[in-house]
Amino acid sequence: MMISTVATKPFDDQKPGTSGLRKKVPHFAQANYAENFLQAIFDATERPAGSAVVIGGDGRFLNATVIRKAIRMAAANGVAKVIVGQNGLLSTPAASNLIRQRKAAGGIVLSASHNPGGPDGDFGIKYNIANGGPAPEGVTDAIYRRTREIQDYRIWDGEAPDLSVIGTSRLGDMEVEIVDPVADYAALMETLFDFAKIRAAIAGGLTLRFDAMHAVTGPYATEILERRLGAPAGTVLNGVPSEDFGGGHPDPNVVWAAPLVDMLMGPTAPDFGAASDGDGDRNMILGRGIVVTPSDSLAILAANAHLAPGYAKGIAGIARSMPTSQAADRVAQKRGIGIYETPTGWKFFGNLLDAGKVTICGEESAGTGSDHVREKDGLWAVLLWLNILAERGQSVAEIVKAHWAEFGRNYYQRHDYEEVDKAAAEELMHDLRGRLASMAGQRFGTLVVSEADDFSYKDPIDGSVSTGQGVRIVFSGGSRIVFRLSGTGTVGATLRVYLERFEPDPSRHDLPVEEALRELVETADAIGEIKARTGRAEPDVRT
Repeated sequence: MMISTVATKPFDDQKPGTSGLRKKVPHFAQANYAENFLQAIFDATERPAGSAVVIGGDGRFLNATVIRKAIRMAAANGVAKVIVGQNGLLSTPAASNLIRQRKAAGGIVLSASHNPGGPDGDFGIKYNIANGGPAPEGVTDAIYRRTREIQDYRIWDGEAPDLSVIGTSRLGDMEVEIVDPVADYAALMETLFDFAKIRAAIAGGLTLRFDAMHAVTGPYATEILERRLGAPAGTVLNGVPSEDFGGGHPDPNVVWAAPLVDMLMGPTAPDFGAASDGDGDRNMILGRGIVVTPSDSLAILAANAHLAPGYAKGIAGIARSMPTSQAADRVAQKRGIGIYETPTGWKFFGNLLDAGKVTICGEESAGTGSDHVREKDGLWAVLLWLNILAERGQSVAEIVKAHWAEFGRNYYQRHDYEEVDKAAAEELMHDLRGRLASMAGQRFGTLVVSEADDFSYKDPIDGSVSTGQGVRIVFSGGSRIVFRLSGTGTVGATLRVYLERFEPDPSRHDLPVEEALRELVETADAIGEIKARTGRAEPDVRT
């Protein structure tokens, strides 16, 4: 067999966003589009001699096709070995774990995370570095620069091996290992959590449901929850991955996982419910009669992590993305551990985790994780919750209310205005930034602005600086509004508005969220002129 060098031309839209390059499937399916980006990865990233590259994805439409191309291109670009999930499947946290366990040079992860799939859905490619985490901006910038100048790509002429067959084969000088995508990840979970105690709790009557949303976590949840922990068959719902996620939207929130929410709010609700997303890195946590916000879940997991064997010695610190509520900060302050506020994007946690500054990280967008990998991890969060439930012997609602009583409650909501006109959204943000300097002292109803800024971050480990990360408006008393544009969509722009109010008084911890945040919602529209600029009277999604 021979290596072909194929002439190509640069595309002008291959700049990676928060989590890699994401576009609609027809856009990605253009001739040479995926190949250009893959070649840029191979050209712009470092691979020590003899090292491996992990390849896998969430099983969405186009996944297997692009994985076969990636394998053939790896063989043509001098990669010594690729490790690929069977049938091209690897959850994002499982890919991170494989990179770390096998000491690979990095990994190519094919996913558009929580975005819809299918022939008209979304597709994505991102690169993870040797620590198992998403490539930092220095690496993604180098990949982007290469996409702007690329003139050809290299590909092995022969076919890629059968992805369904576990085992080792060769493609020229390169070794190809097809692995069970679940086994190594499940083994890691057994080292972190008390499976015997969780198993006993389930045998003793703890009931649960996990909605895999027809996405990649189905096989992982079935193996761990049903086979290893003894939950009854049928505990895992929608557990078979499909290319279009069963026609659904694999985003674990109250809108797209409404059937699970309805089940947990019903008269015969199980004790515990959870869901994960397309590539397995996000989670939603529910108890009978209660939806736990991602920000509260992060704080509760951090406060109780010591109940699981993997964290029995305590945690070093907590990191959260800037828009995530400050509930975790209150845990860190009371426990005397570090708290770090970073831009949105899991890549910003990597240096803190590698340096041992933090153990648990989280984002309000339903992502939580720890130093066991360098990605957020949906099933990890589910298992830590189950470990806490087994140890404390309380319901989810009781644990949440006890947490609020100890630390106070941060009422919190995120409003998403999806697929708005990009120019209008960018003008809204531009105008906000122009008014920040004069905003302190302004009154909106009972709210008085104490400070306002455009968040910037200096990494305490490597000194790198990230600017323009979201507009923060903080009011006297600690309430705040955050405006930012999302980097995970593929059409138009998604404007995200985050609303937060701290309530220390336990007698006011049962207010409806809409009531608690009503004045902040009105103030956000007044400050941002959302309705006037976007034409949207209401957000598309509230989480």
